[in-house]
Amino acid sequence: MNDWVRLSEKDQVVIALRPLASGESIQLEDDQILVVQEDIPSGHKILTASVKAGQSIYKFGYSIGKAKMDIPLGSWVHTHNLVTGLGPILNYSYEPDRATKHEPMNDVRTFQGYVRTNREVGIRNEIWIINTVGCINKTCEALAKRGNDLCDDNIDGVFHFAHPYGCSQLGDDLQYTQKLLGSLVNHPNAAGILVVGLGCENNGIESFKQSIGEYDPQRVKFMSSQVEEDELKKGLQLIDELITYARTFKRESVPVSKLKLGLKCGGSDGFSGITANPLVGTLSDRLIAAGGTAILTEVPEMFGAETILMNRAANEAVFENIVRLVNDFKQYFILHGQEIYENPSPGNKAGGISTLEEKSLGCTQKGGRAIVNDVVKYGDRVSKSGLNLLEAPGNDLVSVTALSAAGAHIVLFTTGRGTPFGGPVPTVKIATNSDLARHKKNWIDYNAGQLLEEKSMFEMTDELWHQIIDIASGERKTNNERNGFREIAIFKDGVTL
Repeated sequence: MNDWVRLSEKDQVVIALRPLASGESIQLEDDQILVVQEDIPSGHKILTASVKAGQSIYKFGYSIGKAKMDIPLGSWVHTHNLVTGLGPILNYSYEPDRATKHEPMNDVRTFQGYVRTNREVGIRNEIWIINTVGCINKTCEALAKRGNDLCDDNIDGVFHFAHPYGCSQLGDDLQYTQKLLGSLVNHPNAAGILVVGLGCENNGIESFKQSIGEYDPQRVKFMSSQVEEDELKKGLQLIDELITYARTFKRESVPVSKLKLGLKCGGSDGFSGITANPLVGTLSDRLIAAGGTAILTEVPEMFGAETILMNRAANEAVFENIVRLVNDFKQYFILHGQEIYENPSPGNKAGGISTLEEKSLGCTQKGGRAIVNDVVKYGDRVSKSGLNLLEAPGNDLVSVTALSAAGAHIVLFTTGRGTPFGGPVPTVKIATNSDLARHKKNWIDYNAGQLLEEKSMFEMTDELWHQIIDIASGERKTNNERNGFREIAIFKDGVTL
């Protein structure tokens, strides 16, 4: 394995692929010998051409910030000598010359899914319990535990997703909760849904039904806990009815164009934009070429790389929607008196990411090179195939929940630091480096660090593609499924009474 990698010929930095000691020499691509001026952690940047204070430093072929001072070659480039070059809310112009179309795949794959009565396709045959308010989390938890005793091999389980909201909320804040939960009710991975209310909350059952829209009464059932003498007995009766209904569905062959993938990164490091994120991008492109759907979110982690996505808009209307998506999120920061570019996180910095534009340039690679077909509001469901941008923050659990609610059957989650959590749908953890993959085998589902070792991008894309098809077909479970780690988090933006 090489000691370093340069991502673009425009870059004045290379990334260390192992820890380098002060005084150590490395040989660059032009046979130049570079003496490292200080200890460089693995995944961090080394300057290969001296820069002056205020000069842009390039990585990925784009500026990742400005030098705070004159920096000599061989130096470690990080937060101590690099600052963001991003400004406030910007004006943008549509320059669609970068948009890339994909030729359709000749060998369109299929997977084994569940075709619901509304013709939507699920990859699991589960029963979900959705509570309208946090007061009854424990009731729903007890129902899920007892409901699993009623399941057989045809049912993938009964699951409840605890949350603290649904009461004492006003306006948009309550609507966020209702839209998000309503979209989860409509997710086809759930063969049956039990909606449980308390009876006195803002998000009462009758109000919540408006967020669900039309529904099949065989698939969605409701229970108000204050009405029932024994809510556990009644709830189990309803779960039993839903299980009976769910047994009517069997896996059948469906085209891969029905598959929707959510794209997310968390706990990123210096290798995220080199291994796992580009790998997910190639997988996203392959699915889109087959007529499928990919959903990219984390709007604050588009800041600094947003024009790459804007110039891939399908048309000027989509471009304008992307501009609003980005600027509205910046206004959200301003409204709360927060610094727009207060990112990356401490863990990101420890892993080698210095500025938000560096993080964003790595993050957006998960979207591959596809044209952006649509922009989706928080809590809404995708309606167009191809690449969609979803309004949601960078927070891991909030954004994975939003991706699930938007319709993602599976979330591809790249990470350089590791995390055990999972969303309502199978959450595939993709390690950016082999050390993490070896260390946390019970968290990680795929090792993208192999890209720096013996495997090519084409080999790994093909390997991960087959693994995703197996997960969609129920032949393989993700670690979060095996560990029973499934949670939701809802975006909170408003007054609590």
